Amino acid sequence: MVNKLVPAAAATLAVFLTQALPAAACGGLIAPNGAIRLERATTLVAWHDGVERYLTSFSYSGEASSFGWIVPLPAVPVKVEEGGGWTLQRLFRETHPQPAILSLDFAARAATQSSSVEVLQQVQVRALDITVLRGSGQGVLDWAAENGFAIDAETHDHVLQYAKGSPVFMAAKYNAGRAEQQRLIFGDGAPVLITLKVPHPWIPFEVLAAGQQVQADLYLLSDKPVNTSTWRALIGASGVGTAVQGADGFTLEFQEKMTDSLYHDLSTDKNMGWVRKDSWLTYLSLNAPDEDVTYDMSVTPMGVVKIAPFGTKPMAIVDGNGNQTPPLDAPTAPMGTAMSLLILAIVFGAALWILKPREA
Repeated sequence: MVNKLVPAAAATLAVFLTQALPAAACGGLIAPNGAIRLERATTLVAWHDGVERYLTSFSYSGEASSFGWIVPLPAVPVKVEEGGGWTLQRLFRETHPQPAILSLDFAARAATQSSSVEVLQQVQVRALDITVLRGSGQGVLDWAAENGFAIDAETHDHVLQYAKGSPVFMAAKYNAGRAEQQRLIFGDGAPVLITLKVPHPWIPFEVLAAGQQVQADLYLLSDKPVNTSTWRALIGASGVGTAVQGADGFTLEFQEKMTDSLYHDLSTDKNMGWVRKDSWLTYLSLNAPDEDVTYDMSVTPMGVVKIAPFGTKPMAIVDGNGNQTPPLDAPTAPMGTAMSLLILAIVFGAALWILKPREA
């Protein structure tokens, strides 16, 4: 059995097989007999003025009729709802040229929850039953066990480790019966949109490691260009084609200022009216062995991607554990400045050489 946590948009959950079988909380999207396998996770993270919007979905394969996951969160969500139906596909097209809530039957489980865990929210997104929890790592594990999840040793340790950083988790369960009623195609994940108030964007990546090659797409919408190093950000050099420091296989692949057509397509999707026309779009791709993906990610005020070992307090990835000096937020040169200066230097040098007096 694969023993890792998995994301719901960018998010881990514990897996349900059928009502006749116990759920397995091993980190990957698999059932107790290995019947479910995560294919690819796709996530959009937008951050502006202290608000992060985290839209995630994933594709999977297998034959289990029901499954789920447990996702670490950096804060209590303001809202959890269905995300745009075509947003992630539209972002893929941009960077690679070429119903509603039903009955809350699962809420009845709250009566059997562990007393050390607080159930904060319960909603449904398409075929997913979602519960937002707050409590200690052991409390979350107790709640999962009381609600039918079979916790293995590695998942037990990972939940405890993530709880050191934040006591908030999101648990979700796939309801095959409702999926059939809604005529959803097995293998396609529901887009879940989570809105949180946090000083810096935060994206869990370790939860994607599920005993296999980790393949994930991350899209960022930000106020300024995102980069992979501070010096590149300072001089306005593009980070496209460069790797995130300390994360092999995690590469910045594409970046552009929001176009009119992209803005129209994203902002008119369901629950996506918050998209800003002046945003920058950045696409990062992760393709690495699961044993190398042991980190979570944030973005500094200068727009630099930064990683830290999973279990680090989410905001401490940027602020540091002491949080005594604010993170550097120096002015950055407009994107393309470095190339423009290089061209000017070449032209100026050529002009000096041409105009240099020659001996007769």
